[in-house]
Amino acid sequence: MESDNKLNIELSNEVAQGSYSNLAIVTHSPSEFVIDFIRMLPGLPKAQVGNRIIMTPGNMKRLAQAINDNIRKYENEFGEIELNEPINNIPMGFGSPKAKA
Repeated sequence: MESDNKLNIELSNEVAQGSYSNLAIVTHSPSEFVIDFIRMLPGLPKAQVGNRIIMTPGNMKRLAQAINDNIRKYENEFGEIELNEPINNIPMGFGSPKAKA
């Protein structure tokens, strides 16, 4: 018996192109998480926020679980991902903003 609980998702050509990010900053309030995906390029005075995603705490936790699951699968297939920089080493003098409600 086939389930009728299928989710129909449309992916436009523009969104399918994706966007590049080499830094993500996560902040939160009691009711939501905000992820800013940032693109920093050499020689440019400012980093550009390319996308901002706002999620409920429950959906953020589900996303974190999905990311961890995919990292585990990736490392099982291709080997451990090595982090060459300390996590707090944000290049070009940019600082992490404090979370605000």
